[in-house]
Amino acid sequence: MTITPGRLALVFSSAGHAFMHMFTAMYFVIAVAMEKAGWQELSYADLVQLWTLGSLMVGLAAIPSGWLGDRWSASGMMVVYFLGLGSAAIVCGLISGPMALLLGLTALGVFAAIYHPVGIAWLVKSSVKRGKALGINGVFGSIGISIAGVVAGTLIDLFSWRAAFIVPGVFSCLAGLALLWCRQRGLVTDAVIEQAPKPPTKRGEVLRVYLILLCTMTCMGLIFQATQAAIPKHFDLMLGERLGSGALGVGLAVAAVYTVGGITQMLGGYLADKMNLKTLYVASFLFQIPVLIGLAYIGGFALLPIAALTVLLSTGALPAENLLLARYTPDKRQSLAFGLKYVLAFGSAPLAIEAVAWIKNTTGSFELLFLACVALTALATVAAFLLPRDRSAKPQAVRRADTVPAE
Repeated sequence: MTITPGRLALVFSSAGHAFMHMFTAMYFVIAVAMEKAGWQELSYADLVQLWTLGSLMVGLAAIPSGWLGDRWSASGMMVVYFLGLGSAAIVCGLISGPMALLLGLTALGVFAAIYHPVGIAWLVKSSVKRGKALGINGVFGSIGISIAGVVAGTLIDLFSWRAAFIVPGVFSCLAGLALLWCRQRGLVTDAVIEQAPKPPTKRGEVLRVYLILLCTMTCMGLIFQATQAAIPKHFDLMLGERLGSGALGVGLAVAAVYTVGGITQMLGGYLADKMNLKTLYVASFLFQIPVLIGLAYIGGFALLPIAALTVLLSTGALPAENLLLARYTPDKRQSLAFGLKYVLAFGSAPLAIEAVAWIKNTTGSFELLFLACVALTALATVAAFLLPRDRSAKPQAVRRADTVPAE
């Protein structure tokens, strides 16, 4: 197989997706272990709230990251992403108190913000079969969440929670150095695969789509952030000693759920290349409603496949959503557009995290949280129905644009 810049973009973008979700998900497993260890005598809710500012930065820093990806270089920004994320994680593993951890997690959030607006736009512009590429890339995002539980749980049980930050941080830095090496030798570029011309759209239609996606992406962000934060503790509460007394049991359960749910995201990418995007998008929301109700009330090991379905439907909608956004956005503004998207997707995280902490402290469980997610999903379903009928032909690559990274 010939190694092309497009294939290397897929490799590094997929690795970056895995790292991003691993680093932003593993803290919720680490927090369970820190609470049980009595670190600084902080409660689970207190520990989770230390990530609030970092999670906010994952959203807020997405716009400047996307702007730099458009104006400077997507591959260059990805080098900054890998090196910065790894360094911030290492710092988190070396801190001595809550304030230092807060600052370390905030820095982690700033660098994590680079990935989605830059890495996804880079992949879209460099891929022939965009839906397929997004599906593969999405699988790695879910794998990142999956291995977060296994990696964090294993390192905690073998060493300490500090190792759960430091060891993955080292690997992220190594990935950054590998990308830098490829970039300096011209193996990785910012070249664009041109697609068949987009069907013309009226300004009013574009505004309509953006407003609808504003609603659906905000709902999806809240649902994703809330479920990701709550699921490790929800498993701990609902399955208890069936998962064992250490952190690894919870980590393996989370890994199983996100692995099964994430691998099937390739189906979402395949369908996005073949199906009407609006139909696929609406169906993903509609089927999510009964699944979230099951997540709220079903206990025992039956909870695991229900949680996997929740992940499947959430991630399965993403290729269609990303293609809808790309469909109505000029290529030269796509990093910025994806930056705006992920301000909504991740900027909602502080609200979701505060809701997780408040509901757990108030009710002792997460039923109310998942029912709130049902209401958000219903709202997103109605909004998605209002999207215009997708008239776009499935794009075929016609040539590679003669563009190179700005230096």
